[in-house]
Amino acid sequence: MIDKLSWITVYPELLLLTMACVIALADLAVKSPRRTATYVLTLLTLGVVALMQAMYASGGATIYGFGNMVVSDPMGNWLKCFATIALMVTLIYGRPYAGDRGMLRGGELFTLSMFALMGMFILISGSNFLVIYLGLELLTLSSYALVALRRDNATATEAAMKYFVLGAMASGFLLYGMSMLYGATGSLDVGAVFKAVNSGQIRHQVLVFGLVFIVAGLAFKLGSVPFHMWIPDVYQGAPTATTLLIGGAPKLAAFAICIRLLVEGLLPLAIDWQQMLALLAMASLLVGNLAAVAQTNLKRMLAYSTISQMGFVLLGLTAGVVGGNTLSAANAYSSAMFYVVTYVLTTLGSFGIILLLAREGFESEEIADFAGLNQRSPLYAGVMAICLFSLAGVPPLVGFYAKLSVLQALVSSGQPLYIAMAVFAVVMSLVGAFYYVRVVKVMYFDAPITATTVSAPADVRAVLSLNGALILILGIVPGGLMTLCAQAIVKTLGT
Repeated sequence: MIDKLSWITVYPELLLLTMACVIALADLAVKSPRRTATYVLTLLTLGVVALMQAMYASGGATIYGFGNMVVSDPMGNWLKCFATIALMVTLIYGRPYAGDRGMLRGGELFTLSMFALMGMFILISGSNFLVIYLGLELLTLSSYALVALRRDNATATEAAMKYFVLGAMASGFLLYGMSMLYGATGSLDVGAVFKAVNSGQIRHQVLVFGLVFIVAGLAFKLGSVPFHMWIPDVYQGAPTATTLLIGGAPKLAAFAICIRLLVEGLLPLAIDWQQMLALLAMASLLVGNLAAVAQTNLKRMLAYSTISQMGFVLLGLTAGVVGGNTLSAANAYSSAMFYVVTYVLTTLGSFGIILLLAREGFESEEIADFAGLNQRSPLYAGVMAICLFSLAGVPPLVGFYAKLSVLQALVSSGQPLYIAMAVFAVVMSLVGAFYYVRVVKVMYFDAPITATTVSAPADVRAVLSLNGALILILGIVPGGLMTLCAQAIVKTLGT
């Protein structure tokens, strides 16, 4: 018999699943080529789900359900709330673009997006290896279909095939690592694995062997070097609306499984996985920033930028356990959470502008396409500049404080190696500033290629303006979001 508490942990998921099925059926009766009714119903559902998650998160309770397979805690609930809002923003930005390219002939864009979000929810809530894997597969299978949504487009189909092949390999790595840990510990439950590893009675070599595969699988999902091969091709080849869907909200879920598996399940092995993450972080910062400098395609440049940004998230995760003690764990993991939340906010804005400038038969994804944008539309040029400067880490924007919080977590450890890593990250950020500033230079100082003014639907214009304003406001007063992340991590780790 399943107790009432178990159902409480999954009420938002049940609502999302029910409404995804209802919307899929209701869409069959929608005649509008722009799928207005489906779009409105989807946004209303997501709004209610986000509100439920925020209420759960502000309650601060941690509830385990279904025999400890699922957990509802402040960190998970806030990440689910932010992921839902990110998906709402993605659909608002992406609908005009999708409509112009025949991607709204059916309601697949909306229903697949909701199933992808369902996968993220299961991933974030999973406290059992099988549940985590189930969430991962639901998210990735929905993503493959979304990348291939433009069936008549050869580039999108090629991107979907690359994503599918490499994604399957990543899932295999993760599954193999989990099976090794299950063989060693005799349990699929994250909490039970922690106790078994902590007992010190299991051979270290077996645990580390499984750990290597788990870290490799997680690195694929985050897009860290050397498991980054799919990111530039998929970002460039996928329809831009889908690129934003893959590059935004799922990063929050990827961060959550890093915490669930590595921190909640394998913290006694921190000395081993922190070394692996440190190498991945250094390589991601180096390759991501240097490769981005050579790009002329903006989507591809932002893909390499994502790789380097994920390097910073990994740096935050490496500084949790120092010299065998966990005193700095909450500080380090909350800085990584703050970084990933602000990164998703900035990504939404930058891809929102690319989607806005694209029109029928013209993708607007080359850097040269942004020439003279300031003369054509000062508002959108300003929002894009804010997003790029934030990604570069220029004060007083939120990206600066995100980088600063991760660097502070590294430096406060007092370890020479971590301080050296912080210095390296700063140097790589300076390299990264070049390719962001280059786009700003093209927008403000180059002559426009076309004289057409930029027009946008009212909802897109309002959300884009709010998006840009939030990046600036959270940069000026970052304390609220930082405190929220810190409290969420402390309460989650406390259980």
